[in-house]
Amino acid sequence: MYQLKLSESLVTAQEDDVVREITVGGLLREVAAEYPAEPAIVEVTIDGNTDRTWTYGELLADSEKLALKLASRFEPGERITVWSPITPEWLLMEYACAFAGIVLVTANPAYQAKELRYVLEQSGSVALFIVNEYRSNPMFEIATSAIEGLDAIRETVDMDNPTMLFSHDGAISELPDVQPGDAAQIQYTSGTTGFPKGAVLTHRGLVNNARFYAKRAQTHQKTIWANIMPMFHTSGCGMVTLGCLQAACKMLMIKLFDPLAINRLIEQEQVSTILGVPTMLVVLLESLEQHPRDVSSMEMVSSGGAMVAPELVRNIKKVFGCQFGTLYGQTETSPVITQHHHDDSIDDICNTIGQPLPQTNVSIRSVEGNKVLPLGTVGEICVKSYCNMIGYHANETATVETIDKEGWLHTGDLGTMETR
Repeated sequence: MYQLKLSESLVTAQEDDVVREITVGGLLREVAAEYPAEPAIVEVTIDGNTDRTWTYGELLADSEKLALKLASRFEPGERITVWSPITPEWLLMEYACAFAGIVLVTANPAYQAKELRYVLEQSGSVALFIVNEYRSNPMFEIATSAIEGLDAIRETVDMDNPTMLFSHDGAISELPDVQPGDAAQIQYTSGTTGFPKGAVLTHRGLVNNARFYAKRAQTHQKTIWANIMPMFHTSGCGMVTLGCLQAACKMLMIKLFDPLAINRLIEQEQVSTILGVPTMLVVLLESLEQHPRDVSSMEMVSSGGAMVAPELVRNIKKVFGCQFGTLYGQTETSPVITQHHHDDSIDDICNTIGQPLPQTNVSIRSVEGNKVLPLGTVGEICVKSYCNMIGYHANETATVETIDKEGWLHTGDLGTMETR
């Protein structure tokens, strides 16, 4: 825990770690060079069984191969939407787009035609990468309806069809020069009012935020992480995916959240880490009560996205026998702002949202006047950091309303700051 001496509700960026100037693709190359034979991902099918696997060397090779195919069809900076559940192909697209300088636009696989069309149109996407169906949602049919009349869409690609996924338009021998400050993804967030806004996130923000989060969650090279968070959200494709990459550990990509199957996988695969929203953790506990499993391999459970009840914290620590940490963030900050340290007290874990991640300025400011408030005073949580979004895509008005002239991103959430 940082030993902070505060005179007002402002924590300046802590320098116990550094912001690396590296891209998503550059990080994959770096890790694959050092750990080529180490297991990277394991596919878990919709029925809860393990299937295909990739080492880090294989993941790099397939990602670069796909990147070259994409680069033959799309220009750097163009936007393509991926509409799919948690699959290895989603991950390949994340890395391939990063290598090719293409901006990946994420879309919730539960969308219907009107919602999907909005994302495609607002983002200016030129292609849609999909799966045929998911959980009885006829995605191909919905996509066909959504793109009707959208002349900007040049391709609709079935990601489960390797021939379509790896098609090319001429030979490309080199990939473009991608910079850490370039846009990597557009993630849509509704906030509290109005139409969803597309937060434009950089390589630098996503990579460093995931590293800081994973390190504070005690992730290491032998960690086995069950990824149950959606890939269309920064939690799944950022915190977990890129956090596992930083540590060069194994990630299970679980297509469907089935608590019975996940608890079985914890026992079978010796899973050590899970990130989940509180409702997910509650049903995992309920399932364990009805169908006991050996979950002694668990080392860390972290949670956020909603209020984490003290009772849930205590039950997780008791049943799984592991550490627990809560976190706070939002899509616009890539996404983690604050998180508990692994040795925080149970009282802090149950009643606070932790401390800022490294290199992250956090303040509590007055809603009227935008002034830093005294300690213990309720105000708006604001962030100034490497992880802040570039802005909202094609929405300058909303961007200016969210990021002030001094670079503070206003979260819209209320909180207080105190010392203990």
